[in-house]
Formats: sequence, structure tokens, C-alpha cells
Amino acid sequence: MTMVTPPPLDQEDEEMLVPHSDLVEGPQPLEGPQPMEIVAQTESASTVDNQPVEEPQTYRFTWKIESFSRLNTKKLYSEVFVVGGYKWRVLIFPKGNNVDYLSMYLDVADAATLPYGWSRYAQFSLAVVNQFHAKLTIRKDTQHQFNARENDWGFTSFMPLSELYDPSRGFLVNDTCVVEADVAVRRITDYWTYDSKKETGYVGLKNQGATCYMNSLLQTLYHIPYFRKAVYHMPTTENDNPSGSIPLALQSLFYKLQYNDTSVSTKELTRSFGWDTYDSFMQHDVQELNRVLCEKLEDKMKGTVVEGTIQQLFEGHHMNYIECIHVDFKSTRKESFYDLQLDVKGCRDVYASFDKYVEVERLEGDNKYHAEEHGLQEAKKGVLFIDFPPVLQLQLKRFEYDFMRDTMLKINDRYEFPLQLDLDRENGKYLSPEADRSVRNLYTLHSVLVHSGGVHGGHYYAFIRPTLSDQWFKFEDERVTKEDLKRALEEQYGGEEELPQTNPGFNNTPFKFTKYSNAYMLVYIRESDKEKIICNVDEKDIAEHLRIRLKKEQEEKELKRKYKAQAHLYTIIKVARDEDLCEQIGKDIFFDLVDYERVRSFRIQKQMPFNLFKEEVAKEYGIPVQFQRFWIWAKRQNHTYRPNRPLTPQEETQSVGQLREFSNKTNNAELKLFLEVELSLDRSPTPPPDKTKEDILLFFKLYDPQKEELKYVGRLFVKSSGKPIEILTKLNEMAGFSPEEEIELYEEIKFEPCVMCELLNKRASFKFSQIEDGDIICFQKSSGHESEGQCRYPDVPSFLEYVHNRQMVHFRSLERPKEDDFCLELSKLHTYDDVVERVAHRLGVDDPSKIRLTPHNCYSQQPKPHAIKYRGVERLLDMLVHYNQTSDILYYEVLDIPLPELQCLKTLKIAFHYATKDEVAIHNIRLPRQSTVGDVLNELKTKVELSHPDAELRLLEVFYHKIYKIFPLGEKIENINDQYWTLRAEEIPEEEKNLGPLDRLIHVYHFMKETGQNQMQVQNFGEPFFLVIREGETLAEVKLRIQKKLQVSDEEFLKWKFAFMSMGRPEYLQDSDIVSHRFLKRDVYGAWEQYLGLEHSDTAPKRAYAVNQNRLTFEKPVKIYN
Repeated sequence: MTMVTPPPLDQEDEEMLVPHSDLVEGPQPLEGPQPMEIVAQTESASTVDNQPVEEPQTYRFTWKIESFSRLNTKKLYSEVFVVGGYKWRVLIFPKGNNVDYLSMYLDVADAATLPYGWSRYAQFSLAVVNQFHAKLTIRKDTQHQFNARENDWGFTSFMPLSELYDPSRGFLVNDTCVVEADVAVRRITDYWTYDSKKETGYVGLKNQGATCYMNSLLQTLYHIPYFRKAVYHMPTTENDNPSGSIPLALQSLFYKLQYNDTSVSTKELTRSFGWDTYDSFMQHDVQELNRVLCEKLEDKMKGTVVEGTIQQLFEGHHMNYIECIHVDFKSTRKESFYDLQLDVKGCRDVYASFDKYVEVERLEGDNKYHAEEHGLQEAKKGVLFIDFPPVLQLQLKRFEYDFMRDTMLKINDRYEFPLQLDLDRENGKYLSPEADRSVRNLYTLHSVLVHSGGVHGGHYYAFIRPTLSDQWFKFEDERVTKEDLKRALEEQYGGEEELPQTNPGFNNTPFKFTKYSNAYMLVYIRESDKEKIICNVDEKDIAEHLRIRLKKEQEEKELKRKYKAQAHLYTIIKVARDEDLCEQIGKDIFFDLVDYERVRSFRIQKQMPFNLFKEEVAKEYGIPVQFQRFWIWAKRQNHTYRPNRPLTPQEETQSVGQLREFSNKTNNAELKLFLEVELSLDRSPTPPPDKTKEDILLFFKLYDPQKEELKYVGRLFVKSSGKPIEILTKLNEMAGFSPEEEIELYEEIKFEPCVMCELLNKRASFKFSQIEDGDIICFQKSSGHESEGQCRYPDVPSFLEYVHNRQMVHFRSLERPKEDDFCLELSKLHTYDDVVERVAHRLGVDDPSKIRLTPHNCYSQQPKPHAIKYRGVERLLDMLVHYNQTSDILYYEVLDIPLPELQCLKTLKIAFHYATKDEVAIHNIRLPRQSTVGDVLNELKTKVELSHPDAELRLLEVFYHKIYKIFPLGEKIENINDQYWTLRAEEIPEEEKNLGPLDRLIHVYHFMKETGQNQMQVQNFGEPFFLVIREGETLAEVKLRIQKKLQVSDEEFLKWKFAFMSMGRPEYLQDSDIVSHRFLKRDVYGAWEQYLGLEHSDTAPKRAYAVNQNRLTFEKPVKIYN
């Protein structure tokens, strides 16, 4: 659609660029792309519909405009009026806004002075009053969310100017025009600042991904106080873990809903169900969850003080009966129920559903009842209720299975439910003879669970009135809002909604749309049990250990919140010491010096002078302040992290906050330091030595090739002009070697993206070797001491290379992709051959080329669809990388032939249809890629039973019950795809081999008709086939051959209809029609567009998977494992 934007309002002399030929009757903004206004209006309505609102404030403004015909202005504003605390005015264009119509809008009067991001929502009508007959007044309604971009909204084409200025019409009397504006303002809640507890007294539940269905049910159960009290009284102990105990998790959840100030997480509860994250992202059925949860709780309550609570609250009983009409025989069976499934389709309200529930069915004719000694008898069959429970749960059957379409459908029909439900109506028509008539079955509506959306997914929320007062609340995940009765009841009936007519003066058909939000479950509470069920629940109902545990949790949460809120006032100082280096190097880390996540942290106020912080360190470590020297760390260009220099005395007088900002340019909240402490021979601290520019602080690691161990052995100050040879004796002492031990020194330079560790020249100065503060020297005994062959990694560089590239890989069989079979330690640099050799050795397979590997998809947590080709990747790392993530999982298969050989072959999955029996066999044919379809069929002949030795076969491509191709025998199989469509092989019937010059080979398909989206659609099913049509053959003759071919009974075949189908449209044929006249094309390729259609119902048994075969999503059954 072309979008035309008019110039600003103040450019009145320029013509506004609104297309005169495309007048839009609906409401429009004065500025902006007018042809889009209907879309914008709809969006505004839907955006606001789901937001918390207060009662709308309404006002009627009347504006009398005198000397109307003499107005000489292009536009005219009314005086300002206030509705809902907001300033409004009406704007009109007396001569039209570049159209021959009166243009009229509602305008935000103070739009220019409102703060950035303002918005307000209003429903309003604008009217020009007919002063002769009020009923002829022209009034138009709309709604809009006003904002800075759209601060006016209304109707460019409100009414024709010719009607307005015609004195006989009554709109202009004494040259006075009367305009009315009815405005209703709803205040939109700002969700960022909205406080459910403050506004309503209740809190919501957090959504874990797709758990809104569970949240709405849990809120409903929580707000049945008797149920909540029973949950609190279930025995739990302080040693129980909420993640493993459903009672404790539910107690914890209910306690938090009762006492928290913010929304509550359900993760503990779902973990107690035994669910993983996947279950939390899979939307289940709320009715099914209700049953399963109540069954679990009923089981957990057995043998406790609250045993039987579920039955007392929710259990009712009905009686199934069959009563003979002509003999005295009656069979009855009592059954219990916790909820009732009520039909929605074909029922206008709850009472109609109950009428249908107890409807009497007559058993007669072929359906007579076998009444024991009386034989087959006519009888009445039905259900009557013995008793109803105090809490009546009604599950509305909004979803049903459509057997014709082989799919689930949602019923969005209008379905009413009353605020008070009288199940004793019409003299107790729903009650059985033995029902206790002294119990008054009058119920009050407590909650309405709503499903918004379609069959494949949607959103759940609940309207509840917790105390059965007149105030309703909407519980929608984290948010709780006050709602009125209309929103809780009438707006959840479903059905269709009619948009208000934009021009009542015309006979335009109102636009209707289906409401996809409607009630799905209703909870009623019996009036006589109201006091018992809506009882008081307070802290004395909660076990002491639970109160203590949850209060502690709350205190910890509050501490975390305060910690977070005050974080800007504090600096985290992380202090690494020699002890940390000794502890970590060679165990947790091998490169650099320390992992700062594992060192002592201090949380210090930013204003604290650093000298005072040193006193904190003295208390912590027992090291007097005068013996402490702190070094600042620096990140080098090669991405290593090393101590850079000691703090100066002047820096130590600064505040902690200043020091962090000065030392850390990345705005990280942490200050990282190394604490240098010098120890005397008796291990007591001594003052740190003076450091000049000539002095360099070096760190030393010792490597043992025999043990494959690396460890930290200490640090030394050396002179930059000095040489490594001068400190060899000291290093031998640190290592525990003899003073004369020959050692090799290496400088650890970097380790990302690859290891760089170089031999250090012992006779060159440190300055010449570019050694500086914080550098790391690794050393080991000279390799002459051991034969290199005895050690896997004889020197420091090879060991660091090994550590950097080693990778633990979890191998899983492709047939069992969820289970680890074994783990291997490999190197990321291992070649393809290295990896398959190690896997083959682990599996005891002689030939590594028979191992095929498949990589892992890190996002779906499944094997990737395509295996790794033989030597298709160079290194292990290439096998493990998936986009920007690295996996540690590979899947393996053991093949029956080497992979290079298999890759030269093509495997096709062929469905062979036997000619002599109603049977299909699946065969996997494996042939060289250059083979032809003829080769495939010859191979298939060796595997199947043919009707006779000389039978010829053909290969077809079948997709969605249509034949799209007959493969030529010479076609190469390399490009044939069997992933998306079926490859079907069959014998060529003899009649097709000798076609006469006038014979036709046509496609024959089965089909049903479906009505959807107000149009008829054809749905194909079953197995398609070819048929030879003779010249002049009538439909009656063709039908006989089809019936014989398909072996259909006479009774069933009479129900079938036959049609010539072209481009999906049926043209029904009579028995006398000459079939060949319809099929003029002889070419069968592309002939799926024209076929002989057999219309009948699909009576073939459905496969278990068929229902969900074409669905994008499906619902797993709800399971609670614990």
C-alpha cells in the first residue's frame, strides 16, 4: 500500500496530500499515513485490551458553533475539557480536510508540553447533532492510544458537506452546528513501575517460558483457602529439600504468595515434579495438569492429618443407569468425579451443557440392550448426579478432535456462564432418586480460567475473586490487576465481536471477528460451604520449620537486594597471594598465575582510604600493614594478565574508589591486586625490599616431564641487567634440586589463540630478552636426564601445548542420542584419522574407516542432520564447533562397510506395493551413486515376491497422496531425494503395457471436502494410483473396475462420489458420462492437476503418529515424576 504523509498542520496554504479518490470511512489521525488507520486502530485496541486498567472515567462535551457557514478558517478548535485528569479538545475542519466531507478529530490539548514517552488511551464518539430529530444524529465511535506521534484521532470523512450545509437536513439550524464528544478514558498502567501487591494486595507467579497454564491453575488453587490450609498441614521436615518434595515445594510457593511483596518463582515446584527446563518450555493442558497434580497430592496426603482433603473438596458422584422400557430391569453404576467435562459446541450456556449431560439416550433397533435373562430390550440410558462437591470444577470442552480433518480444533463459540449456578433447578432435574435433597446445590462463581489463542498454543490467565466479594482480580503471570464483573464474565464468553459501525447512516454490514480469548475452566463454590472453604489462613497454619526456612530465605533475598541496591557505593577488591598461586597452578589453571574467581574478595566502601583497607587485610591474614606491598595487575596486548607495578605511597593515600577508577580503564567494579609478602627463614613476614627501576619481579613454575606436572615454586627479584645463569642455583634450591643440576628455562609468553613458550637464553641479559615485571619463567631438568621417548611431553612447550588443546569428548551412539557411552581425552589438534582410530580402538572395531561420526547441535541438543564425511574435516576442533559455540559431544555409528565405500553409494528408501496382496514393504536399496533407476528396480526384484517372473517394475514419486512423477529407467539416482517424499515401487499392470491409440492413462486420487475460511477445500488421502480409460467408456464401467481393484464392498461403494478434478475444483460425474472426454491430455507428467477423484470418508485406521504428523507443535502428556 502506498503511504502518503501530509505536511504539518501549520502549512495551511499547501494542499494536503490525501488521495481524494480513496476516501476512508473509518477513523483517521489528522497527521500521518491515513490509508493505514484501520490497521492502527485495531492495533491500539488489542494493545490496550490486555493491560491493567482502572474504571474508565467518562464525560460528554457539547460544543455549539454559531455562524457556522460564515467561518473563514481552515480548522477550528473547541475549548479545552478535562476527562480522566487529561486535557482534550475537539478539532474540526468546517470545509473539510481536503475532502468534500466535514473532518472531525479528538485532540490532546496539551500534547506539546507533555513529557517524553507519554501515552493515553480513550474510547470516544464524535457526533453532529440533528436538531430536528435526535435519532438522526450522526455519531461515530472509535478508540485510540494517543501519543506524541498520534496526538489526534478521528474521521477525515465524517459526513458529506452537502448534507451538513443543507438547512432541510437539521444539522445546521439558525446557522448553528452542535457537536458532541463522548470520551471514556482508561488509565494505562506502566508495567515497569506497577506494583501488584500495592495495587491489589496479591502477587503473581513468574513464567518459566510456557508455564502460564500452570500459573493460572496454581493461583486458582491457592485462592481456595481450605485447600491452602490443607497443603500447609501436610507433614514436611526441615531436612526435606523443596526440589525433591512436592508438599514442601507447594507449601513454600503458597507461603511466598501469601507473604511476598513481589512475584514468585515456580522453579522449585517444577523441579519437585521432576521436570527439566524442556518441560517448562512445553505448554501442557491445564485440565490434565489439574488432575495429575490433585492425584499426586491425594497420594501424598494419605496417612496424614489432611488425608481425604482432595475428595472432601472436589469429589462428587454420579450414577450411570440403563433402564428397560418394557420389562422391570435396571442396571446402575456409581462413579466419582473431581471435575466435569462440559460440551461447549451446540450449547449456549452451562445449563444447556448440564441438560445435555443428563440427556436420555434410547437404546433400540440394532442398538438394543442385552438385559441378562430378558435378552435384547429397548431401554433408556443416562446419567444423574448423586451429589455435587463443595468446590465444583467445570472443564469446558473448548478443544475437540475432528476426525474428518484428522486434527484438533478449538471451539470459540459463545458460551455463557452465570455468576450463580443453581443445580437444583426445575425440581432437581439433574439429581438421581437417592440424592440428598436437603443439600442446597446453589453455587457462586469463584474463578474463570481463560485460554487466549488457538489449538497449537496460546496464553492462559485467570479471573478470581478470592473472598467471593464483588471485586474481581486478573492473575496474569507476574501481574495482578483489579477487574470489573464484565471483563471477568461477559468478555470471556467467546463468540464473535462486532466492531462499531463507522457510519450508521449507511446500510454497511458490520465487521465481525472471532474472539479467541474465552473461558476454559470454571470453579464454583457451594453457598452452604462458603464459610468453611473461604476460611482464615494465617502463620499458625504453617509449620515452624517452614516459617523459619522461608523467613531465612526472605532475609537472604532482602540482603541480596540491598547488596545490589548499594553496589554503586562499594568496590570489590580481589587480593591474590602466593598461597593462591600454589593452590591453583597445576590443578585449576596452567597458564598465567591465578583465577581471580577463586581468590578472597573484600567489599569495601569507595570512600575508604586504601591505607584503612590495608588494616582490614592485616586482620584477615595476620600480616602487619608495614609488611604489605600491593601490585596492580594489567592486561597485556597478548591478552595475558600479569602484576604490572607496585602501588606508590601516594596512591595508597587515595580512596579505594579513586584507585579502582585509576587502575582499571574498563569500568569493571573490581580492583584486582597481588599482595607481595616477604618471609624470613622462620616464615615470619619482613618488610618488602626496596624496588628500583632496575629490579624486575619474576614468577617461576617448575615442570616435571615424568609426572607431567606443573607447579608454582615462587618468585624472585632480579636485575634487568642480570642474566638467568646467575639465578640457576637459587632456582635449583626452590625446586629442591642439587645446586649443580642442569636446568632449561622457558618464558611463558601467551596461550591464546595458540601457545607461545620459548626457550630462554641463559647467557643473555633479562633486558635483552625483553623480560619485565610480572613475567613467568617455567623451568625443568635438562632433557639429557631422560630419554625423550620415555615421556609423552618431554619439555614445557609440548606440555603446555597438550594442556591447551586437550579435550574430553563424550561419545554417544547415534541410536541412543541422549546417553553418553564413553569419554575419551583427545587433542583439539587431532586429525580426523586420529579421532576415528581412538574411537575404533575403544569400541574394539578393527577397521577405523567403518566409524562414522556426527556432530552435535548445541542449540537443539540433538545430532546434526548430516554426518561428517570421510576425512571431511581436518581436526577434532572442526568437528566440535557449532557456530560460535564449542561442544564436547560426538555421535558414532559402526558401519557394515567402510565409510569411503559407503559415500560412493546412494541409499534409497523404497516402499514396495505388492500386486497380489494388500501389503507394503520398506526396502533400503544401496547402490553406487552413478546407478540408474533401472538398477534400483533390478536390485529390488531380488528382494521382493513378484506376481510372475517377467513382471516389470516402475518407481514413482508420491507426495501428500498424489503421484508427481514416474522416474525414467535411465535417470541417475544421485539426485533423487527420499527425505521429503515417498519413493513407491510397484508392478506395471498388463493393461498399461498395451495402450491403444485412443486409450488414456489417468491419475486417480481419494479425497474429502473440507470447509474452512468460508471456502471449500479438497483434502486428499490414501494411496493414489493410475488407471487406463478406454475410448467411449462410461463412468459406470470405470466404477466396476475401480471397485474390483480396490476390493470395496457394495454397501460402502454406494456412498462414493466420482468427480473430474481440475486445479482442486470438483466436477461431479454421472454414470452415463464418457470419462475419456474429460481427459484430453495423454501426458501423465504434470497430470496431478487433473485427476479422477473418489470422494468418500477415510475409513483406514489412523496410525499413532498420524495426528501430529503435520503439526508444527504438539502437546506431550503431563507427567509428574516424583
